[in-house]
Amino acid sequence: MIGIGLFIGLLLYGLYRALLSGFYTVRPNERAVITSFGRARRLPGEPQVSTTPSSDGEPARYAYPALQVIGPGGPYFKWPWQKVHKVDIATQAVDLTWDPTKAQSTIEAVTKDNLTTGVNGQIRYQVSESNLYPYLFGVSSPLENVMGYFVSVLRERIANFVDPRGSEILTATTEEEEENSSGTAVELSEGVSINDLRKNLPMINSYMETQCETTVHRYGIQLDAALITEIDPPPEVDRALSAINSTRNLVAADISTARADAEQQITMSKRAVDIASNNAEAEVAPLRELASTLLKVKQTGGSPALRAYIRNMRVPLLGRTKRIVQTLQNDLPATEASR
Repeated sequence: MIGIGLFIGLLLYGLYRALLSGFYTVRPNERAVITSFGRARRLPGEPQVSTTPSSDGEPARYAYPALQVIGPGGPYFKWPWQKVHKVDIATQAVDLTWDPTKAQSTIEAVTKDNLTTGVNGQIRYQVSESNLYPYLFGVSSPLENVMGYFVSVLRERIANFVDPRGSEILTATTEEEEENSSGTAVELSEGVSINDLRKNLPMINSYMETQCETTVHRYGIQLDAALITEIDPPPEVDRALSAINSTRNLVAADISTARADAEQQITMSKRAVDIASNNAEAEVAPLRELASTLLKVKQTGGSPALRAYIRNMRVPLLGRTKRIVQTLQNDLPATEASR
């Protein structure tokens, strides 16, 4: 009797495990992978290899197989020796300060001029549906590994970052390059690393996204966006930077005012030259017209016609004169001079 009861109990338990607890569903934002005795179902074909290896040893190290992925729906059935691994593939956000091993309010990084600064921000990520093996079975905590990789790359970038615009301005040695450069004398004084970092946050974010493209092959997590929002130096350094920036703004304002005054004076001088040129042209134009007329008269009728034209032109002038002064020339005949 005891043996029969034990057998019935085991049979009922097996039926419960196989029938009642063997059904499962997959939500729309989830994907599932089935393992039988710890081995996941795999797709036929060659293993997936990282397409962007950073070293010669990575292709073999990150050659993960492609798994059979169960999409949303259900109910699905599994046997008691099988296990369901569900993964949320929705886009998620996590702070840069997230670390399961310790609590921290900021990420510390050292700049190229040996200033310790705090960095805050977020990254958006999602699990890669086509590369679930490294996420489920590659490492024990893939998100923790991704965050560690991201922070290490970020610290390296901050330690070596140089403003490319400031470098171009400082390397402009010829006068032509300086004229074509859009930088001002104030920009030549740039070089404080924290100021450079704050001005180039979009560039740093883009660099981080590019450098973290390999995380999808290493850990099965695809980086959607990197959003570094704050770069805060220590309080004493921040006060010094505020003083530097205030002085720089004052110098920039003085330079802008001086340039505006110089441009105004140059514009006024150009207008004065144009006005004087126009006045001179207006005075010379009648004389040129008269010379052209006299030349045409002489060419048409000769010297007699020219003298007759000049005599006729004198008549209106003599009518308006009040005093006439006649000068006698010694080399003319007496009869001609008396006239």
